[in-house]
Amino acid sequence: MGMNIKGEIERVNGKELSYSEFVERYMEKNKPVVLTGLMDPHNWRACTDWVTLHSQPNFQFFSTLFGASKVQVADCDTREFTDQKREEMLVSDFIARCLHLGEASAVQCNGETCASNGASVSVPYLKDWHFVKEYPEYVAYDTPRFFCDDWLNLYLDNFRTHIDSDTEQPNEEICCSDYRFVYMGVKGSWTPLHADVFRSYSWSANVCGKKRWLFLDPSQCHLIFDRNMKNCVYNIFDEVSNSKFPGFSEAIWLECTQDAGEIIFVPSGWYHQVHNLEDTISINHNWFNAYNLSWVWNLLLRDYNEAKEYIEDIKDICDDFEGLCQRNLAANTGMNFYDFFTFMSYFTLANLVLLRYTNRRYGSSTGSSSTIAQHLSMNLGCLRKIVSEMKHMHALEGNHNCVVDIIKAFEDPRFSKLCMHVGRTYAMVHEHSHLASDFESATMSDLVDFNDLKSYSSQIYTPEDLIKFVDNGVAEAEPSVLLVA
Repeated sequence: MGMNIKGEIERVNGKELSYSEFVERYMEKNKPVVLTGLMDPHNWRACTDWVTLHSQPNFQFFSTLFGASKVQVADCDTREFTDQKREEMLVSDFIARCLHLGEASAVQCNGETCASNGASVSVPYLKDWHFVKEYPEYVAYDTPRFFCDDWLNLYLDNFRTHIDSDTEQPNEEICCSDYRFVYMGVKGSWTPLHADVFRSYSWSANVCGKKRWLFLDPSQCHLIFDRNMKNCVYNIFDEVSNSKFPGFSEAIWLECTQDAGEIIFVPSGWYHQVHNLEDTISINHNWFNAYNLSWVWNLLLRDYNEAKEYIEDIKDICDDFEGLCQRNLAANTGMNFYDFFTFMSYFTLANLVLLRYTNRRYGSSTGSSSTIAQHLSMNLGCLRKIVSEMKHMHALEGNHNCVVDIIKAFEDPRFSKLCMHVGRTYAMVHEHSHLASDFESATMSDLVDFNDLKSYSSQIYTPEDLIKFVDNGVAEAEPSVLLVA
């Protein structure tokens, strides 16, 4: 069955793009783009340390400095369920395997399949290495400002994903600590067709090497699933069965070749398949914020309904059917309704604190602070919209556990750190350096007017509680602003 490849991803010089232009042209429109000019070697240590003079991966450097790290390595020739089979190994062992593969024979690759002297070769691909979390003192790169409004990783730098200890996995401290990754693969390594975790945005920077990307617009994603909308095509270059995947031939793909020094922005819900055309090292982040929060909620809602349907037959004999559904959702998707609502509660509180502080200190209508205030108000509107949807479907109804105690949050240094970082981020992306230094030096007592604690003297149990809280807080901060669900 043939493929329709009928377009290429736009390529833009990131130095000539403002943050507001990036938001308007790509983030809001959920449109992919290749960005050039953003990987300055002066700020990207990875571009010098990790690369040889011949523009190849510096395997010896990794083996010497980071060889003892344990990483996940995919066998690109072996499928396991919907992904490639993986095994845990030391970085030094992965490097040795790559070097042995290169020395053993000349591998012939066409971007889709690999063979060595007519025999199958197991091609290793190091994936999802939590490098930043494991080596915080080694600053390999600066996140480009277009991608700094990253609620997911900022939250995980301060809080755990799961509020229910029953849903925590044994290796969560390592496995779910963040979504900042290093990938390293030899020529011929690849990643099967997929959409990103949580339907997040992602960005992928090529430190060295070359990749081929194939993209499918979310509006056409139903075409790559089987008749029951349960199973997705694994490899678009396989001989895809017309009877099993009847819509596949109608899909229209976009493609691009990503060179070293280029960064790809992958929007929410875009299925993609990626092939390393050369030995390649890349840095990848998954992230979300107000602009794509609805994608995360829609995925959770879909997966919740599937999890609930799957065990519906034991509902009458299960003491805590809803709890079981939520535990299964967390295990399958990475978070459940309680985790997501806790996440949104903290970000609602952080955005409201910063909005009130900005307006109190600088005024709400004029000056450089107004751009930040508008951004914070937009965030609160998006958060309120999702929380209203949770309320309308009775999510967390009857919850008797306090999700967020407002006063205790103000006393929590983790929340203080979250607020400061969010404030500095918006001052930086909107290029207000004086505000950045202000947020840098501010304390929680500076941000919160403790003479007005009545506005915050509440506990959040349900979506309805959070809606009332944000409406009251915004009404006091911005009397003229009405947040509509």
